[in-house]
Amino acid sequence: MNASYETPVVLDRREGPHGEIVLRRHGELLQIIANGCFLMDTSDGRSERLLVDAALAALDGRPAPHVLIGGLGVGFSLAHAASGEHWGRITVVEREPAIVDWHREGPLAALTATALADPRTEIVQTDLVTYVNETSDTFDALCLDIDNGPGWTVTEGNAELYEPSGLASCARVLRPGGVLAVWSAQPSPEFEGTLWNVGFQQVRTEEIPVARGVPDVVHLAVRAG
Repeated sequence: MNASYETPVVLDRREGPHGEIVLRRHGELLQIIANGCFLMDTSDGRSERLLVDAALAALDGRPAPHVLIGGLGVGFSLAHAASGEHWGRITVVEREPAIVDWHREGPLAALTATALADPRTEIVQTDLVTYVNETSDTFDALCLDIDNGPGWTVTEGNAELYEPSGLASCARVLRPGGVLAVWSAQPSPEFEGTLWNVGFQQVRTEEIPVARGVPDVVHLAVRAG
């Protein structure tokens, strides 16, 4: 039977620090739902891989760069980053303990076991907004995929990340010439304008065509330096 006609099966449901988080199986797909809002599934991963690849390409061959991946999700970005030797360090910030558990010893482990065992990989279990405001670490690239886009956040607190104050914090933890890459379910000219206004350079948007509707996109910007 086609997965679209099957009833999703809940594999785990938990109350996390920011509300309900659910992992369910729909046919062959695994899906993550937060507070009733569909976040992502294991159907494709092209846009998550582009998020990492576009950031790496914009670094122009910088040796052993350190990437921060904002949001573990179903693990496509982490697995792709760890699949090559380009990145020197890979830090993943994930605020939901349930998602980390599902990767370490649950149904999502098959996607990321190799990446999690990679000595370059570090999982930091905290809120991304708090992390970029407080960390003393610095990065060559920030690859952020924690919402459905700058204008479609999972929780209200995430909105700060896409505002001038949050983007200033992102710039603070980026090394000179570092790259900010932000995944979005739809293009956002307003967000591009905000990136320019807070001082980022080389602002552009790459599209990932989808079967129907507007394309997924990755917003890219470079810290001056």
